[in-house]
Amino acid sequence: MDRTDPLEDVLALLDTRGHLSTSLVAGGAWALRFDPPVDVKFNAVRRGRCLLEVEGAGPPLALGTGDCFLLTRARPFVLRSAPEDASGDAPAAAPEPVAAGPVFAAAPDGVARVGDGDDVLLIGGRFSFGDRARALLLDALPPVIHVPAGTRHAETVGWALAEIGRELQHRPAASTLVAEHLAVVMLVHVLRLHLADGTNGAAGWLVGLADPVAAPALAALHGRPAHPWTVAELAAVSGVSRSTLAARFRRTVGQAPLDCLTRGRIELASRRLRQGSDTVAAVARAVGYGSESALSTAFKRVTGNSPRAHRDRRRT
Repeated sequence: MDRTDPLEDVLALLDTRGHLSTSLVAGGAWALRFDPPVDVKFNAVRRGRCLLEVEGAGPPLALGTGDCFLLTRARPFVLRSAPEDASGDAPAAAPEPVAAGPVFAAAPDGVARVGDGDDVLLIGGRFSFGDRARALLLDALPPVIHVPAGTRHAETVGWALAEIGRELQHRPAASTLVAEHLAVVMLVHVLRLHLADGTNGAAGWLVGLADPVAAPALAALHGRPAHPWTVAELAAVSGVSRSTLAARFRRTVGQAPLDCLTRGRIELASRRLRQGSDTVAAVARAVGYGSESALSTAFKRVTGNSPRAHRDRRRT
């Protein structure tokens, strides 16, 4: 059987895309207030250091050269200068944050500037996902994921960020496309880092990938979504009893194995409805349902819409 990669599958199903935004150059004492991001926000410090303050996420986070972070919730945040100025001589007064929107809207040549000097450089952007990203991927993540320079996976993250910087600086042909694909590479490594470091008791599909019992069963579900899986078959794949598999799925994924199968099938059907021209009946057979009505019942239970309404809404 071909090896499957559930993380790759779900990132593809969710239409994961990277979008780059205006870079930020700052110096002296400065502070910018950002509205809650609509998508997953990322920033990387390419030069200097600063502080990140996210509403409801604990004390300020100190960021240095090579650090990056993801914001996975729609919460306002502030980026500000570190307590000392660029020379390190004396603490600088902490200014009141100004709205970031007008600063970035007025940025010439894709570079926003704030404060006095250029000792800090950040590049950033966002990741957009499909409709079901919150349930499948994002709910299992903390509000802030910090990747310090020098940690595991940080080397590849740093490479991707350096390449993004070169693409944006020199602007060769198709530079925006290349840079946005590199941003997705960065996202994958940040998620790998999060999986390797543990999940702090959260539950979700991503948490299941880090569990040695749930992960083989998840891979089987994503590898053969149309197969009429039973809990006994999935337990055999993971090498445990049915009761052990069911309990582990509840604790890590947050749902029963067959409920996970249903949601995976609905995500696959949703993508086919968005991107293809197959009939609803053909999509139903492709994802493991014996009839159009069976798919419609499951689809409406999970998404709140019928397959036809979903297709019509996306086309509109």
